[in-house]
Order: sequence, then structure tokens, then C-alpha cells
Amino acid sequence: MKYPSRVITIAGSAAGGSAGIQADLKTFQELDVYGMSVVTAIVGRHPETDKNVHPQTIEAIEAQFDTAMKQVGTDGLKTGMLFSKEVISTIANLIRGSNINAVVVDPVMVGKLDSKLLAEDAIEALKKKLIPLATIITPNIPEASFLLDDRPIQDVSDLKQAAVDLYSLGAKFVLVKGGRLKGPAVDVLYDGETATLFEAPRIDTVNTSGAGCTYSAAIAAYLAKGKSVAEAVGLSKSFVTTAIEHGFSYTEMVGPTYHAAARKHGEAHEIKITRG
Repeated sequence: MKYPSRVITIAGSAAGGSAGIQADLKTFQELDVYGMSVVTAIVGRHPETDKNVHPQTIEAIEAQFDTAMKQVGTDGLKTGMLFSKEVISTIANLIRGSNINAVVVDPVMVGKLDSKLLAEDAIEALKKKLIPLATIITPNIPEASFLLDDRPIQDVSDLKQAAVDLYSLGAKFVLVKGGRLKGPAVDVLYDGETATLFEAPRIDTVNTSGAGCTYSAAIAAYLAKGKSVAEAVGLSKSFVTTAIEHGFSYTEMVGPTYHAAARKHGEAHEIKITRG
């Protein structure tokens, strides 16, 4: 029997189930990879104290990673919310000591409801310790802007230049996501030589909670299954676009993407791919 490829997510736990490790594990299941998790923090707003992020200890993070590696091992890894420079340094050391080939770094900084998910002093650790270990980084526009000292990103030309400049941080590939621009949803992948554009139709919905987590988790899943980076990005963009199209909400708050959409509806959005 051939077992599924293995992927581990190192990220925050989102109590509402739409983002973080919950979104990652749902994505892994839909894409037929065996998912594991390391919880870095629990995200859930306390009704009295208003505290929103509840970090785990370094010991707990190391214990989770060590258990997953010894019991299962992994073919790919993705990171999400890491919150502090101490956590980032710890994760970087764990990755370096584990010989993992496919590493997706989603530089999560701010949640959909403007929850602050990365401490101010963690940005340098992210740039210097973790990003250089990445196969691919997947910042959205606010994250790319933040990594580039608050540079404005207003159109596809700016996306391309941001990808080129972020490449200098040391990742093998850079994917800058243009979901917040007007017009079609265009993302730019840069490999140090060529910029490739991935275009999908823009879905008119506010129910996009967890879309970025889902996108990066899908990329990690496809890389673990042996796809090239460009193939993984194209397949993942199709998957997340379908999930966004069928997003929903149980309340008046921003709702989740629907991870089972492609399977339930038998759909796969065609992605327009342009080089240069």
C-alpha cells in the first residue's frame, strides 16, 4: 500500500475554524496528504480581557514538532502565524535540523479582522532566520509591503517589483498575492530570473477568512506530492479560488472559504498563466 505524502503545519490555532491550522488541516485532507500540526498560539478573543492571542511555550512547540517527526516524519512543511522572534528562531532551528526539502513560509502578520499576529520585534528574525530557509514565501500585499519597509503596492507592476526585491531575502521562490488589487486576482511568482503571473477571476464575496492559509497549505501539499513550484502554485490557486467562490458565513462576521468546494461541486477554476 502506498501511503499519502506527509505535511506539517506550524501555525496558530483559530478558534473559529476558518484559518490557521484548522484551515491547513482541512486543505491537507481535501488534497489527500497526511496532515500534522504544531500549535504556536491559540487565537480567540476573551470576552472580558479582550486578549486575542495566547502563545504556547517554546517547550510545547518543540515537543509537538519532535513528536510529529519521530512518529510520522514529513515530506513538506508550512509555517503560518509564529508571533514572536523567539518562536521564529526556534522554528528556524528545527527546520535546519530536520532536512526538509519543501518549506512554505506564509509570513502571517495581521488577521482578517486586523488582529495583530506578529510582534514588532519579530520582523528581523523572520527576514534573517526563517525566509532564507524557504522554498517559497507567500506574502499578500500588506505583508509584502511591510517586508519592504512599507512600500506601496498599487498595481501588477508593483507586484512584480515587490517579488523581485523580496527574492533578495533568500527564499528560492517568491509569490506575491494580488488579491487586494482591483480587476482579476493576479499573483506573481518569481524564481530569480522570470516572473510568472497567475490570474483567476475575482470572486465578489467578503467570506474569505483563511484564504491565504489555504493557499499556502495547498502549495505545501502539492510540493510534498512532488509537483514543481510553478505547478503547485497553479493548482493551489485553482483550489483556493473555488473555495472562495463557495465561501459562506453563519453570522454577520466574515465567513470562511469552503475547503470541500472542489470535491462537492466538481469544479476547478482555470488559471491563466503568463510569463514575463
